[in-house]
Amino acid sequence: MGFGNHWLLYIGVPLILGIWAQIRVSGAFRKWGQVRASSNITGAECAREILQAAQIHDVDVVQVDGFLGDHYDPANKKLCLSTNVYDTPSVAALGIAAHETGHAIQHAKAYAPLKVRAAIVPVTQIASQILPFVIFGGIFFRMTGLITIGIYCYLILTVFQLITLPVEFDASRRAKIILQQMRIIQPGEETVGVNNVLNAAALTYVAAFIAALGNLLWLMSVRDRR
Repeated sequence: MGFGNHWLLYIGVPLILGIWAQIRVSGAFRKWGQVRASSNITGAECAREILQAAQIHDVDVVQVDGFLGDHYDPANKKLCLSTNVYDTPSVAALGIAAHETGHAIQHAKAYAPLKVRAAIVPVTQIASQILPFVIFGGIFFRMTGLITIGIYCYLILTVFQLITLPVEFDASRRAKIILQQMRIIQPGEETVGVNNVLNAAALTYVAAFIAALGNLLWLMSVRDRR
């Protein structure tokens, strides 16, 4: 059915890496989510303090459902924090809140990679929506034309994930610096905890890029065998 000898390398290895990255970030959050920060402020309070210090007054900090569903919504200028981050004064919560606030700062400063990523979101969404039908038709019905379309879709997704890397890395870099400069976290255990949480989260973005690249290479190998 077109899986070929390269399936394990292109699909299996990235899948294992992705699972490992998710285990790392979940474990880091559970560990440091139980360590209360000495500043005794919640994730929501942390985000608002950072926004105020950055003179950003048009971004709302809101609570959302879902474990680790934290994100910044540039279209509506909302900083969405999950319950475990929004109202918890833990080291993990402060790290994640500061990271998401880093995206709001990127937006305010017109950070170029963030602008590029936002610009290609619509075409990325289209590629994601049609991809399952393209792959099904191309692989199971051996339609080479659909496989080629699938390659272009995965190329778009791979580029998107590649651009995402500097956006996420920069947000974490900003978070680590700001938390210490504003003395929201203290040197020592709290700094180590924030670094562990954010570094583990960074692995998930690396894994997503490798997975997208692996799917692209696998589909190209399938087309070449036809």
